[in-house]
Amino acid sequence: MAKALISFALAAMAGAAAVSAASAADDRRPGPYERQRIQLEKELSRLTPQPQVDCIDTRFRNVSLRAIGNKLIYRESRKRIYVSETAGGCENVARGDALVTRQFGPRLCRGDIATTVDRVARFQTGTCAIGPFTPYTAG
Repeated sequence: MAKALISFALAAMAGAAAVSAASAADDRRPGPYERQRIQLEKELSRLTPQPQVDCIDTRFRNVSLRAIGNKLIYRESRKRIYVSETAGGCENVARGDALVTRQFGPRLCRGDIATTVDRVARFQTGTCAIGPFTPYTAG
């Protein structure tokens, strides 16, 4: 009986060591959030930051949206990207939720309220206030 317990304990310690080694290897590889953040930094490094603006015009523009952490990234073109930092609550856009904004008129402004909505179940998953926009432009 004692021999079986010792064998079991050794097997458990070996398994724990293997799990620890695997998690240490995983820690060296960047996760999806880290890869997105690195990609954003690379994109923004080729552009010049401009002074912050309170509103962006959303009329007649084909603007793509993505989120990384608490940042909402609006890509107008390869030459112009707007980054708005929220206080949090709209991070689910990164996993594919829709961002529904409540804006008054054709401009999206700092302080406007946005909610995230699950595209399949159609229930609200988060809420945030839009922050000021930092434009990044080429040239």
